[in-house]
Amino acid sequence: MKYITNGLIIREQNIGEKDKLVTALTESRGVVKGFAHGAKDIKSPKRASTTLLSYSRLTLHKSRDSYIIGDAKSLRIFSGLRESIEKMYLAQYFCELAQAICPKEQDASDQLKLILNGLYLLSENKRPPMLIKPCVELRLMCLAGYMPDIMMCKECGKYEDDAMFFLPKSGQLICRECYEKLEAGEHRITLNKSTLTALRHCCYVEPERLFSFTIPENDLRTLNFCSEEYIKFILERNFKTLDFLKTLE
Repeated sequence: MKYITNGLIIREQNIGEKDKLVTALTESRGVVKGFAHGAKDIKSPKRASTTLLSYSRLTLHKSRDSYIIGDAKSLRIFSGLRESIEKMYLAQYFCELAQAICPKEQDASDQLKLILNGLYLLSENKRPPMLIKPCVELRLMCLAGYMPDIMMCKECGKYEDDAMFFLPKSGQLICRECYEKLEAGEHRITLNKSTLTALRHCCYVEPERLFSFTIPENDLRTLNFCSEEYIKFILERNFKTLDFLKTLE
């Protein structure tokens, strides 16, 4: 069976002297693995279009356990990502996260559009990397069915206060007064009003406004910590690219 779909190359592996095994986040088939025969050859028309972080038009032929990439045409290569190690590894972190939580063998157009928007903003220096990061992290989690419950305190229903706590293990919000009543305090992250507003924005705002906000630097660090801790608890794993990013801070 043949499929023609757009996709972002999120992983590439060399197979022998001339071939590649690539993983792509595609619009209509989600995360797929495909063999690109001859793609390592410098003269191959598939060479650039099957490179990591290339956005390409792919012709996929279904085999038993994977796909064969028949044709591939580059639609966009985010060359600006190579301007810094930070941007390149952040982009690769998005790819690693996509492999972990994006659907397989089903529509993933929303996830693909989200990551492409993040890569564009990152490549063109339209937004700070550390603002793009929690937007992509949290919205990917929401699209995967892990939307945190942060509209109000989980105990008393309070909407906001000068300081409230985010509970990354459960993805819930709790006010200070209710937290102090708990017999065993769950791991918490303190949020001021600015950070709480940004956290809600990342999860609930319409997609076209996702990256359109500003936040003080200290609050942005807290927002990043929230998204990282939430992913760590929910997915129960670490990401090598994120670990490396932290060594650059």
